[in-house]
Amino acid sequence: MGFQQGLSGLNAAAKSLDVIGNNVANASTVGFKQSQAQFADVYASILGGSDSAAGIGTRVSTVAQQFGQGNVSVTNNPLDIAINGQGFYQMDNNGAITYSRNGQFQLDRNGFIVNAQSHKLTGLSANPLTGAITQGSSAPLQISTQSLVPQSTSTSSVGVNLDSRQLVPTTPIFSPTDSTSYNSSTALTVFDSLGNSHIATQYFVKNATVNTWDIHMTVDDLGLDGAAATATNTLLGTSPTLTFNSTGALITPATGDVTVPGGGIVFSTGSTTPQPLVLNYISSTQFGATFAVNQLTQNGFTSGQLSGFSTSADGTIFGRYTNGQSKALGQVLLANFTNPQGLQPLGGNEWSASASSGAPLVGTPGSSSLGVLQSSAVEESNVDLTAELVNMIVAQRVYQANAQTIKAQDSVLQTITNLR
Repeated sequence: MGFQQGLSGLNAAAKSLDVIGNNVANASTVGFKQSQAQFADVYASILGGSDSAAGIGTRVSTVAQQFGQGNVSVTNNPLDIAINGQGFYQMDNNGAITYSRNGQFQLDRNGFIVNAQSHKLTGLSANPLTGAITQGSSAPLQISTQSLVPQSTSTSSVGVNLDSRQLVPTTPIFSPTDSTSYNSSTALTVFDSLGNSHIATQYFVKNATVNTWDIHMTVDDLGLDGAAATATNTLLGTSPTLTFNSTGALITPATGDVTVPGGGIVFSTGSTTPQPLVLNYISSTQFGATFAVNQLTQNGFTSGQLSGFSTSADGTIFGRYTNGQSKALGQVLLANFTNPQGLQPLGGNEWSASASSGAPLVGTPGSSSLGVLQSSAVEESNVDLTAELVNMIVAQRVYQANAQTIKAQDSVLQTITNLR
């Protein structure tokens, strides 16, 4: 027995305690991945290759990172994003790309999404007008805080049930101010190109022809040319008709589309005029039931200010606006590696790629082997504190046992020294 074996055991146990201590210290560090000290025995080279040679101790072969999933906890920050599954965020550090599992982000003064080290989160940008994600290479994500420009109403879907039991109105000439000249009506808010809202009212008049209804419409109680609405001057011109079959389904117009004639609605607000508008009635019915509005939508909206964010499972960052609209502002990309344990730790919850890890495999969250994202949440450390404390006791016992082998060797040498 020599001192070398015991000394190597002490060094190995001390290294194990270092690793355990680092794990325990980072038990509350968001995105931290625990490590494990792995050991190998050591043999001396012996001339002749004797199989009975005793080993000369142990050594630390590697400190292996364990990239198991940590628990996901909810936060109050909408820019906190947790990865559920495999993958790493790509962070831009002045052009150098690092990788992280820590999803604690915020906006800097220039609108970039950054972490605590001011490294920028990368991904795909979005078209500032349409919100369409721009395909290409990953770049730092910059969130635009500009107001959402208004969108004029160009289409509307109208789904109503017209009561087949209704009779032809007693007043034969339609007037929006005379309720005896129509059977039913409903109102819809539409927007001009400046974001001004207008009330579009539709009137349904039972026709003497079986299963046929006339439609009239006014906007702000005005007719086709911006003048007061009359029987022949409503926004739908010569009052187009809706025709239904014997089972109550719409058959005319076949597509359900009714277009405002004359180029569209005439506005006096300084907006684009006339404004084209197509109404679609394909989901309307005529049953023997009370008049009901089942669908009434339009594609316009007024301007809005950015009021908040949310991130979908596929990494798309949506901005919420005060006008009730939402728009994609960018998309986070994730990177994975053939050998994540080959990543080089940099500190600050970040790693860099190495020859051992392989090249990054970049994609959208949820694709291939990449995990999905969860907004307003973070991934906690994957350290099992109970297991680490048990490992600490074991490492301490190993340290004490190796100290005993050195003590025993010292006693042997002392006995030999005392021989006379």
